[in-house]
Amino acid sequence: MQIKANTHIKSTKTIPTDLIAPCGMNCRLCWGYIREKNTCPGCLRIDSQESQKSKYRTTCKIKNCDQITKNKTKYCSDSCDNFPCARLKQLDKRYRIKYGMSMIDNLKMINEFGIRHFIRNEKEKWICPECGQIVCVHRPACLTCGYKWH
Repeated sequence: MQIKANTHIKSTKTIPTDLIAPCGMNCRLCWGYIREKNTCPGCLRIDSQESQKSKYRTTCKIKNCDQITKNKTKYCSDSCDNFPCARLKQLDKRYRIKYGMSMIDNLKMINEFGIRHFIRNEKEKWICPECGQIVCVHRPACLTCGYKWH
């Protein structure tokens, strides 16, 4: 069964490295990044005026963690002695249950194989089998063609 596709949603097959958040979230899959109104530019994108509009970006306890800011690292797993911390475990559990993805596994893959390998894997993992566009992890159907995948 298909749902009506939304033709106003950003649609692209690229995943820039700065769209991988410190927690391991692929922001390209996030509804906050994809939607047209009140968009989030992604946690690591600091060159955009949009960054000032995203309240979550500025209040996120993981993105603004002392270990990340003090050590000037990109990802939670880079230099944290407590990886994975309780906050990340809680977020990971919610995403595993609701959306079938793991931020902790994402970070482990980045550490083991590098960001470019991770992004190549993400492009394959989150692609719509009908139209070839990257899907939204928060939606049960492709936003481009309406194919139900979740």
